[in-house]
Amino acid sequence: MASQSGPLVIVGGAEDKTGECRILRRFVELGGGKHARVLVITVATKLPVEVGAEYIDVFQRIGVEDVRTFDVSHRDAANAASAIQMIEQATCIYFTGGDQLRITKLLGGTRVDAALHEAHHRGVVLGGTSAGASMMSSTMIVDGQAETNPRPSIVDMAPGMEFLDGCVIDQHFAQRGRLGRLLSAVAQYPHHLGLGIDEDTAVIVRDHVLQVIGRGAVSIVDAGKVSYSNLDRVRRDESLALCGVQLHMLPEGCGFLLRDRKPIPDFEQWLHRKELSS
Repeated sequence: MASQSGPLVIVGGAEDKTGECRILRRFVELGGGKHARVLVITVATKLPVEVGAEYIDVFQRIGVEDVRTFDVSHRDAANAASAIQMIEQATCIYFTGGDQLRITKLLGGTRVDAALHEAHHRGVVLGGTSAGASMMSSTMIVDGQAETNPRPSIVDMAPGMEFLDGCVIDQHFAQRGRLGRLLSAVAQYPHHLGLGIDEDTAVIVRDHVLQVIGRGAVSIVDAGKVSYSNLDRVRRDESLALCGVQLHMLPEGCGFLLRDRKPIPDFEQWLHRKELSS
């Protein structure tokens, strides 16, 4: 029997690191609790020592005894045997924030890239915040304008690390006014769902089912049933017309069926019914 892939914990950035640390605690619980072996990957940031030290302190404060950091400043390091060994020993792997293009540029196609996918497939928990969230999808947002109306030119896209298919992820969502650029992204990739994750908010994805946890909400943009779009007729700097887009606002306690494109208003009730029927 094939093993089930591990959960993805995708965080919208600015997760609580000084209070209850609910999101990070949940991440650790999924990976073994007090027996978890956490690997923090700092490749996205230009301050790996400082950021790594901060996360070591946080994870130790919430009870993790085995927490390590791993940085990659050049692609040779992403092909080293020692890097593969660290990934193979971890039960939880967490990507920090920074620049998502650094992640794909330095890890894409390397032995570390392959080892991360192998780890996920055998059940290891993968988490990421901010840039570490955006890179989870097969197509990612790398840059764009905020607080403006949808236009093709306001969002730049690139291949991601392909841990989550069928979605485009944006982070710091409500706090930085990024609905326009997410709409622009899904207008160009309507087969993808747009996930806009607020700060100190996360989605846990298991078996194509999404659960929302944290202080804010997750905005899900579904362009699958768009009845009209002028994308093929406007210049890149002109405004987009989109009719029939669905927008779901999901705070903690809600969920979403990614394959069926259906919201779950009460996740615990849905889970209970699923367990009774299995």
